[in-house]
Amino acid sequence: MDSSIFKAYDVRGVYPGQIDEDTAWKIGYAGAKFLLSRAREQHSNVKQSICAGYDMRRDGNLLANAMIKGMNAAGADVIDIGMIDTPQMYFAVNFFGNCGGVQVTASHNPAQYNGFKISGIEAKPVGADTGLTDIKDMAMSLQGEEGKGGGLVERFDLTPEYTKHIRKFLAPMVKGLKIAVDASNGMAGKFVPLIFDDVPIEIIPLNFTHDGTFNHDPNPLVEENLRQIKDAVKQTGAIAGFCFDGDADRLMLVDENGINVPADLMVAMMVPYFLANEPKGTTVIYDLRSSRVVREEIEKYGGTPSRNRVGHVFMKKALRETNGVFGGELSGHFYYRDNFYADSGLITFTQMLNILFAAGKPVSEIVKPLRRYFSSGEMNFKVDDKQTMMKGLANKYKDGQIDYLDGVTVQFEDWWFNCRPSNTEPLLRLNVEARTKELLESKLIEFKTILGEPIHGH
Repeated sequence: MDSSIFKAYDVRGVYPGQIDEDTAWKIGYAGAKFLLSRAREQHSNVKQSICAGYDMRRDGNLLANAMIKGMNAAGADVIDIGMIDTPQMYFAVNFFGNCGGVQVTASHNPAQYNGFKISGIEAKPVGADTGLTDIKDMAMSLQGEEGKGGGLVERFDLTPEYTKHIRKFLAPMVKGLKIAVDASNGMAGKFVPLIFDDVPIEIIPLNFTHDGTFNHDPNPLVEENLRQIKDAVKQTGAIAGFCFDGDADRLMLVDENGINVPADLMVAMMVPYFLANEPKGTTVIYDLRSSRVVREEIEKYGGTPSRNRVGHVFMKKALRETNGVFGGELSGHFYYRDNFYADSGLITFTQMLNILFAAGKPVSEIVKPLRRYFSSGEMNFKVDDKQTMMKGLANKYKDGQIDYLDGVTVQFEDWWFNCRPSNTEPLLRLNVEARTKELLESKLIEFKTILGEPIHGH
């Protein structure tokens, strides 16, 4: 087994070169052993069964079947919930009250990839620091298909219960909106029609087929992958365009003119909507790359801002610990207290519909007052000695307010930056925001003299 398929938050690689049915069996076996033992240690009332699902990738069903056999061999009963979006796995684990679940998915990666996302009790993420390293060590040590634990398999279609769960987030009066939706040939293509077909809105569907082939890579963070949704919005007169990623846990928005609305501004849009019904001081979480607008809006509407490290493991933990109402990060993941502190592209879609209907004006007008700063977006620089470079930046800008929550962040009154290292590559990721366009441009020139020219494609 190729050890490089184990990442910080999940397992991912090319099929069949790096991940095949044998890999899936071993991950099923090791994952089940880990989840069952964790459940026995922590919760006597948790059901000793595991949920299994897969997305639309061509080899997903094959890998899921092999994984389930591995889980059974480890002694686990399995609830096979079939072809689902990843957030449905988080729902399933909580719905059944069992010890975890594994979704076969490669999220936003190109078609040749597949992988596994593992969740524990209450769908808490299992990453390198919370058990994935233990699962890796066990899976790597397995010789063949050992173990005859003899667990059972029950097949279950959760669509009716899941639909009810998503629909409870949609305001009952929403109607008359004309929107375009790009499902990126992913799981939103299956579940948007199932969940929203009887809502009196007009949906212009793009790339709703989900057979494992992609018209564009299912990653809405890449500008080229938004071209179709932008064209569709402008050609049809839709009031907004939405683009999901492959496994439908992320969502990005474009306005009626086909202009991107960054995810931090989507958080800012949602703040008044959510905080209106919450006690004063309720927490909203956001990642530390987000515009200052997010903190300002949270404070303006009586909430408590909570700035956090990048990554779903940290965001979910922060939301749970603060019992915050919701939060989001620049990658397009949005997290909800009433969704088991987990992320969901479909729930974000309902929230945007609620806001568009309530506002009764174009997206560009809703967002206009929030576009009060100028941002670089995330830029990547190739740097061999990342730690030394970050120390140098902290030293150069030592007159500012410095913190090391995730990389180095330095804040001044009229501008700030965050520079953090990639987990897997010799890259530094830089975000800069300033009060004026001129100041932003002058700071970017300064950074390029230190870091070199940014590279593209990451």
